[in-house]
Amino acid sequence: MAKNQIISVHFQGLEIGKIGYDENQRKSSFQYNPAFLERDLYKRIFPYIIRRSPNVQVFSEFEGESFRGLPPMIADSLPDYFGNIVFKEWLEATQKDFINIPPLQQLTYIGQRGMGALEFAPAKDIRSNSSIDVEEIAEVVKKVLDIKTSIREKGLSDLALLNIFKIGTSAGGARPKILVSEHKKTGLLVAGDLETSIDYHHYLIKLSVEENKGYSKEKVEFIYYQIAKTLGIEMMDSKIIDDKHFATLRFDRQHGEKQHILTASGMTGWDFKKPENSSYENLFRLSVDLRLPHKDIEQLFRRMVFNLVFANSDDHLKNFSFIYTTEKDRWNLAPAYDLTYPLDALKNYTRVSRAMSVNGKRNGITRKDILTIADQFTVKNPAPIIDDIVSATSLFRQFSEEQDIPSKVIDKIESEFIRI
Repeated sequence: MAKNQIISVHFQGLEIGKIGYDENQRKSSFQYNPAFLERDLYKRIFPYIIRRSPNVQVFSEFEGESFRGLPPMIADSLPDYFGNIVFKEWLEATQKDFINIPPLQQLTYIGQRGMGALEFAPAKDIRSNSSIDVEEIAEVVKKVLDIKTSIREKGLSDLALLNIFKIGTSAGGARPKILVSEHKKTGLLVAGDLETSIDYHHYLIKLSVEENKGYSKEKVEFIYYQIAKTLGIEMMDSKIIDDKHFATLRFDRQHGEKQHILTASGMTGWDFKKPENSSYENLFRLSVDLRLPHKDIEQLFRRMVFNLVFANSDDHLKNFSFIYTTEKDRWNLAPAYDLTYPLDALKNYTRVSRAMSVNGKRNGITRKDILTIADQFTVKNPAPIIDDIVSATSLFRQFSEEQDIPSKVIDKIESEFIRI
C-alpha cells in the first residue's frame, strides 16, 4: 500500500465513508460518503469525535498503542494483544513483516470478519476451512504463544497459522480466544467469520492452554458468570467446553445479524490504559449522555459493585460496551463480559490498583463511596443491591468446588473479596 492509504468503511451494506492514514504525517482522516449522508440513516452510529459532516476530518491525537493513530471507533475493530501475536506469527510465516503492516492494511485483513458490524474494503481474500476442531486449535495456540522459539522450530504450517488467524485475530483482550459458529442442529463448528445466520450459535471461546497453571482461569470465569447471573447482571449464555474452555454467545451476532458495537474507549477516545479518564463516574456520565434507559444505569451500578466485591480489578474501559439499535437509532448498554478474577491466584502481588476509580479512589473504596455514585446518578435502592452482591460471595466456594478448583485457589480468591 502507498504511504497515504485510504480504505472504505461499510455498515449494513452501505459505504458510510472512507478512512485514510498518512504515515509520514502520522495523521488519520475520515470523510462520510455524501450519498450515505443524503439517506439520513443511522445518525448516531458514531455519536462522538466524528462529526456528521461531508467535510474531511483529520485526527492527529490518537497516536499510540491503543488507537494506532486511527479514530477510536475505527480502532475498536483492530485486534488486541493475543490477536496481534497470531497476526505477527502468521505474517512472519508468510514472509511479511508485522512491523511494516500499517493499521489500515491490518483492517483490510479483518475485512468483513471483525467483531461488531463495521466492515472494511478492499478486504484481503482469506479462504476458510469448512470445520474446526477446538482441541486442535488449542494445541496450535499453545505453540503460537510460545514466542521464545522461532516459526521453524515450532513447526507451524502456514495453514495452521491461517486457521488461527482467521478465527482469533478479531477478538479483543489479552487471553487466547477464537470466534466460532456452531450449527444448532448438527453441532458442526465453523470459523466465526463464515456465518451470521440464525441457524448457528455464535460463540467467543476462551481457550485453556496453560495446563501447568495449577487451575483453570476459564473455569473461574465461568464461576463468576454463574454468580453474576444469579444477581441479575445481564450476560450472554455461556458454558464450559471439554471441561476447560469458556464459551460465551456473542452479543454482536444476534437474530442472524451483525450488531454494531463500540467499547466505551472506542466510542469516546478515552485511552483505556490511562488513568485520567478511567473512572466509573465517566462511564455513568457517558451512559446518561447517550440517553440510556434507567435499567441500564442500574445494570452499570450492579457491575461496578460486582467488580469491586469480587476483586475484578481489570474492569477497564474496553470491558464496557454499547450496542446500537438501527431501527431506533439509539444505544444501549451491551451485556456484561470479562467478569472474572484477573490475576494468577497462585502468585503473590504486593499491590494491585484497579483499572477504574470510584469516587476518585482505586484503593480503600468504601460503601460510602459507592452510595455517593448511586446518589449522583439516581440509582434506586442501592443498599439492597450492594447487600445482595456481598451475600453472593458465599456462592463462590460452592460453584468452585463443583468445577474442581483447588482449595488453595478458592482460599486465595476469596481472601481478595471486599465485603463492603
